[in-house]
This record gives sequence, C-alpha cells and structure tokens, in this order.
Amino acid sequence: MRVEYINPFVEAAFNVLKEVLNMMGGPEITVRRGDLYLKSSNMSIMGVAALVGLAGDVEGRVLFDMSKSTALFVAGSMNGEEFATIDEMVKATITELANMITAQAVTKLHDLGFKFDLTPPALFTGENMEVSNNLNVEALIVPMELGAQGNSNKIEINVVIRERA
Repeated sequence: MRVEYINPFVEAAFNVLKEVLNMMGGPEITVRRGDLYLKSSNMSIMGVAALVGLAGDVEGRVLFDMSKSTALFVAGSMNGEEFATIDEMVKATITELANMITAQAVTKLHDLGFKFDLTPPALFTGENMEVSNNLNVEALIVPMELGAQGNSNKIEINVVIRERA
C-alpha cells in the first residue's frame, strides 16, 4: 500500500476530529495520532464501525472502528448533548463523521491526481463482529486517541487499499 494513499486519511482524520469535537465549546478535547501498525485481513470490531468503500484507480475500504462508549462520547461532543444509548442520532453522527473524514481525504487524493469513488458509509453495531477482506492486503491501522492521556476513547481508522491491476 502506497504512503500517498494513507497520509491524506491520517491528516483528514486528525483535522476533522479536532474540529468537530471542539465546535460546541467546553473544555478542549485533544486528538493524538498513535503509532501506525498493520493487522491481518481478519480482525475484530470494537462495537461500532462505519465502513466506506473505495473504487476507481484503486479498490478497498476505510473502516472507522470504535467502542460503543467512544461512539457515545464522539456523538455527544459533536452534538453538544449526552447520549446513553446508540440511537438514530448517534448512528447518524458517526456516519457523518466517516463521510467528512473520507471526503476530505479523497479530495486531497484527487488533487494529487488519483481518481476515487466512494460508497455511502454503512454503519455496523454489535458484539463479537469480525471484518475480513479478500484483497490479500494487510490493513493499515491509524489509531486516534481522543481526550486526556490514557483515556479509553480511541478511534481506529482501518485502511485497506490496493491498486487495480
């Protein structure tokens, strides 16, 4: 997987999260990127995941993976209210977050001359879920830590991209 494909997703995730988590005022929520790492083609989902498919010059997907508590934290921060359950507003908020990050990354990639089309995000919630890909490419994971150091709020941006043959 070429680094030219990954950096726009890393930058977009950092920029969008920093902006949307702090737009309602209150104490500033910090956003830190963790160390990138690779995962095998089969992996467990933390509880809430938004999946965006990529097609065009490449094929693949971007998965925004988080725990239910992180999804509630993110939706609450973005909407200026607290949520106790994963309701329709929380689902819509997480889907919109995936749209915003992916759109910004793909815009950067278009500016670099790459051509991509996106699928609308699909949102999955539940326990004991696993995602696999048949592209024979390891997933690059970009962890984003939200809030105070050691806080359990983390979003993993899981990118699998392969150039079309």
